[in-house]
Amino acid sequence: MREVEVVGVRVEMPTNQPLVLLREAEGNRYLPIWIGAVEASAIAFAQQGTESPRPLTHELMRDIIESLGDELTEVRIIDVRDGVFYAQLVFASGAEVEARPSDSIALALRTGSRILCSEDVLDTAGIQAAREEDEEIEKFREFLDEVEPEDF
Repeated sequence: MREVEVVGVRVEMPTNQPLVLLREAEGNRYLPIWIGAVEASAIAFAQQGTESPRPLTHELMRDIIESLGDELTEVRIIDVRDGVFYAQLVFASGAEVEARPSDSIALALRTGSRILCSEDVLDTAGIQAAREEDEEIEKFREFLDEVEPEDF
């Protein structure tokens, strides 16, 4: 398993399909995962540190986990089959729960949990970044600094 960081969310044109972009913490591979608009907003809100007046789903999940005395220790992106990604939530209690990567990432950002990705998934769906692509990623980061979750 390799640790990955959330670069951000964007809308892929011309399909208008949101995606979350992950990057190896120690490496040069990126992992794009197409997600729903609601999950894109949830991830963008979490990255910006925006709390809603009333708990949204991922905030509610975080609060339930804490109230039950457990802790989300890590999120694992464990498989990709036919373009569909699979993830696991791993808790301090030893419990493991299957989840969608988009929900897992939104929850990890709210709890400060690590996000890991299997080497096989990175080999299958990861994209090797060249120096020019790193410059594009930097432009993307600048875009993310200005985009609002409501834009999704």
